[in-house]
Amino acid sequence: MYHYTGNAVQQAAGSATGVLDRAKTDGDTILFQRCTWCGTAMYHRLLCPVCQGSDLRTEHSEGTGTVRHATVVNRNTPAARNVSLVEMAEGFVVRGRVMGPLIGIHSGDRVRLSTVKDPVRGEPVFQLLDEPYRAWH
Repeated sequence: MYHYTGNAVQQAAGSATGVLDRAKTDGDTILFQRCTWCGTAMYHRLLCPVCQGSDLRTEHSEGTGTVRHATVVNRNTPAARNVSLVEMAEGFVVRGRVMGPLIGIHSGDRVRLSTVKDPVRGEPVFQLLDEPYRAWH
């Protein structure tokens, strides 16, 4: 079980406190956690979903990933917006928004982090790495 003692030991790769260390972010990377027992990467968790361990260290993501699911949402917004699940290169999945034409975002598209937070929703914003109209050729 995780107990906060107030003096968390910092490792070279990140924090071992089990909670994301937001003070170390430089503003253009996503912080994620990796279990020190089984090596599973995860986003915003208190316990490892595989081994239930609480010994998690904070790491910085490269910022590249692949769209696993994309959908268009029309509710509670003045205009339609994209909501996507992106599997990052490190192995964890994050919910965010992909910039570009809504019809041009598909599962399997490669993306790169553009900004860490959407100003309205607080989610990461990604941009497409490939040409968005590749299917129309």
